[in-house]
Amino acid sequence: MAISFTGLGSGLQVSEIVGALVNAEKAPFESRLNKKEGNLTTDISAAGALKAALVKVQESMTALGKVDNYQKRTASGNDDFISLSSNKDAEPGSYNVKVDALAQAHKLSSPAFAADEAVGGGVITIGSGDNSFSTVLSPTNTLEDLRDQINNGPYTGSDSNDSVVATIVTSDAGQHLVLTSKQTGEENAITITVQDSDGNNTDVGGLSRLAYDVSDADPANHTTNLTEVNAAQNAQITIDGTLIASSSTNEFKSVIDGVDITAKKTQGIDGDVSTLTVKENNNNIKAGLDGFVKSYNELLELSKNLGKSGEDGAGVMAGDSLLRGVMSKLRQEITNSIDLGEGNSLSLSQLGVEADRYGKLSLDTARLNEQVESNVDLVQQFFVGKNTDEGGFAQSFDTLMGFYTKSDGLIQNRIDSKEGQLNDIDDQRVSFARKMESLESRLYAQYNSMDALVASLNSTSSYLQTQLDNMPGVVRQSK
Repeated sequence: MAISFTGLGSGLQVSEIVGALVNAEKAPFESRLNKKEGNLTTDISAAGALKAALVKVQESMTALGKVDNYQKRTASGNDDFISLSSNKDAEPGSYNVKVDALAQAHKLSSPAFAADEAVGGGVITIGSGDNSFSTVLSPTNTLEDLRDQINNGPYTGSDSNDSVVATIVTSDAGQHLVLTSKQTGEENAITITVQDSDGNNTDVGGLSRLAYDVSDADPANHTTNLTEVNAAQNAQITIDGTLIASSSTNEFKSVIDGVDITAKKTQGIDGDVSTLTVKENNNNIKAGLDGFVKSYNELLELSKNLGKSGEDGAGVMAGDSLLRGVMSKLRQEITNSIDLGEGNSLSLSQLGVEADRYGKLSLDTARLNEQVESNVDLVQQFFVGKNTDEGGFAQSFDTLMGFYTKSDGLIQNRIDSKEGQLNDIDDQRVSFARKMESLESRLYAQYNSMDALVASLNSTSSYLQTQLDNMPGVVRQSK
């Protein structure tokens, strides 16, 4: 561009001259770095996208390599009377289940007491299941005092109350102590024995009014000074009309192998029975292959876009050996057949995973179901291997993908290298900026020095001209 010279001394525009010279140095350098930086950033982005797509494919196959996902059992038949759960130990089959009784907690009620009436002094011992505890009463303690000591103590000995809840129910006749076992079932029936201060531990006077003990086999030795409100009762179910099972709770663990049944409601004598059906569930295989096919096709589309070349333009990774290598290895891996021994072998294509002429995958569900129904153990062995130490296709596939996708894998190493080069560019920019500052300072010094010299020469010239004009005999020309 044109430069005007209108400086103080020399008439030069020093700032514009220096700026133009410095920019002339900067332009090619910055252009080169910007282009290199753009290429590196694009390459990092492409490699990152490729890695993310590969990880997705890798993860889609991971679930197929977990042995616990195979040959699960699904129990159906939940209704108003029973609920079900199952595990791999359950064998396929169908059963009729009838709920005869639900588990029940033992509940006892005392005779009526006046609110301020003393219950009697002595020691009362209460047992339920494996828990037994005692508490001491003074001759003046009331029913409310006894309730509080049962629930909160103090207790004699080392045992505490883990088994019984005490409450008071007030009727028209007076206060009643109601004891309820915390656990259901016959084994948790409540037993109450006393050491009455009057010496008689079973009569209906004093503390012995609260005695209740039917644990002896001989009914003649039973003490029943409390009223049984609810009997301690086990739950009971009948399977297939003949097999009876009982439980202290409403849960029946593995009464049928691998199936847990929870009783919720009793069924009448003539009521309909519940039907329990156990089926084998191998849905994980189709779900896993569907996910694999979907993620692989997404990777395939990405690789085509990254590696395309032609009249419409080239992809970011066109001709890139990394992209060609990983896709080639992947195509080879998914076509491999696995030797399963005893003359058996399987491949993904035999399980219905098919590729069209463009390499896009699809899943033939009918062929997959045929293989699963024919020999699910063989299908499981294909993906998982014979044991955890001898992995199948899923482990082999994971190893291949890990070579590219791990934190120290091939793709990440490339990304790290490119990011290192980006950091070098930043360092070069900082260094070049210092160099330009130095150049700018030097040019300003040189032009300012020249400007001062020109100003001095101009001043001398003006002085000499004035002196010459004033010399005698010099005729000044008229302007």
